[in-house]
Amino acid sequence: MGTDRLLAKISIRPSVIKILALFILCCFLTASCGQRTNQSVNSVAGNDRITIGTTLKLRTIDPADAYEVISGQLLHNLGDTLYTYESGTTKLIPDLATAMPKISPDGLTYVIPLRQGVIFHDDTPFNAAAMEFSLQRFIKNGGRPAFLLGDAVESVKATGEYELTFKLKKPFAAFSALLTFAGTCAISPKAYEIGDGKFKPDIFVGTGRYKLAKYGTNSLKFDVFDKYWGAKPANKGIDLLLLSSSANLFNTFRTGAVDVAYLSLDADQVRSLDEGAKKGKWQEFAAESSTVSYMTLNIKSKPLDNIDVRQAIAAMIDRPLINDRVLRGQAQPLYSLIPTTFDVHKPVFKELYGDANMAKAKELLTKAGYSATNPLVLQIWHPSGSTKRGLVASTIKALAKLKMDGIMQVEVNSVEAPTLFQNVEKGIYPTVLVDWYADFFDADNYMQPFLDCATGSVAGGCEKGASQGQGSFYYSDRANQLIAQQRKEPNPQIRKAIFAELQDILGRDVPFIPLWQDKDYTFAQKNVTGVSLEPTQAFPFWFLKKQ
Repeated sequence: MGTDRLLAKISIRPSVIKILALFILCCFLTASCGQRTNQSVNSVAGNDRITIGTTLKLRTIDPADAYEVISGQLLHNLGDTLYTYESGTTKLIPDLATAMPKISPDGLTYVIPLRQGVIFHDDTPFNAAAMEFSLQRFIKNGGRPAFLLGDAVESVKATGEYELTFKLKKPFAAFSALLTFAGTCAISPKAYEIGDGKFKPDIFVGTGRYKLAKYGTNSLKFDVFDKYWGAKPANKGIDLLLLSSSANLFNTFRTGAVDVAYLSLDADQVRSLDEGAKKGKWQEFAAESSTVSYMTLNIKSKPLDNIDVRQAIAAMIDRPLINDRVLRGQAQPLYSLIPTTFDVHKPVFKELYGDANMAKAKELLTKAGYSATNPLVLQIWHPSGSTKRGLVASTIKALAKLKMDGIMQVEVNSVEAPTLFQNVEKGIYPTVLVDWYADFFDADNYMQPFLDCATGSVAGGCEKGASQGQGSFYYSDRANQLIAQQRKEPNPQIRKAIFAELQDILGRDVPFIPLWQDKDYTFAQKNVTGVSLEPTQAFPFWFLKKQ
């Protein structure tokens, strides 16, 4: 109601009217100023949406083709899978399923009851037929992760309106864990189609807590899905900023333009933010990661076909030095490809070689025919965009020069990541420094992708299979047998014994050298609560909230 219309209704003296008019005008201006102030505060820190900054590069959000860390995290928040993990634990629990699967005695048939009353973001009802469609599309569209189900599943069918049945090609004890892979989430049959290469990289229509409201090259927007079947998020939505560099993420967070800084910051930036957190400027969250960094050794490349040479390289590595000098203590030395987050972890490289065991390394190289006048020349390759791996390679080079009495010389080389990963399986590089982010949370995913080989021989190496894809070309009949055995073994203790032997083989034959296990660092402004870095490496956005 306007001030003039209000005054016209009041029959009192003009002086009183003037005073009243001034009073009302002041009230109006005060309210307006207060409103503008509140809007300004809300735009920065007071609204109920959370702004997250990251430097991770997003290629696609199509579940059938997404195979990067960032896309997996986003799909985890946008979609639902058949199974997930209880928050804060590694306990497998139903998600779109209502119970753990009923497994046939031969381990080949999985019958899974499904949740009722669930709808997709486009209001399409969820049922077994929709879940079948989602998984068939994951397998048949030929995306990067298609092999995960394609190699394991003979068929997947809706055997009731809310019942799904899998037939496996071979028994696979970790199959239920595989069904937590974010790309196996349910998607609306009305929004997608099945067909080789038919992907939709910039849309998502699933059943999760958030709907994708915007997909841009530099930012994404998630809005809360009001019809979600479960508990709603603590916030009103997520704004994700895709920043071009760690320096941009670092500065953007320090100025308060983002609420949460999530992957990836350089070691010096983490250290600086850590100091700020200790002074109470913001919050720091650190968690042991299951991402492992390692060196691949191409056993078909001379002189790495000699086991004494591979063992010598393993012996001279100084993990504590790398962690201290390069990683700034923001990781932990790793002595197996299976990280310490699994109870089957066995530190075989520490037991067999230790760290900086130069005497053993020189002994092994001398046995292999090398000397100061005939040194081993070792090429180490790494992705050119990884400053960290470049520094690690240079550290190993310096160690060889200072400690190996001329019997080993190291050459450091780099190439752009896309080229490197295209060439690894071709056997072009003698050694490569890379990392591994597991597809699903089971120790199998740290052994099978490295040691398994479908076609090959001890003499000729791996011709086709997992180890060939990793660039080591390792072949072992015993390793193949053990991998197949643990995959069909339901008893956890028996599987643990099998994994112990597999790690012994890894340590003895050295097709890979584990180096370090990451720690994940996330920083949040002081008014943000609910930051949860899960043991499975998931980052649930729905717990985040502003005070």
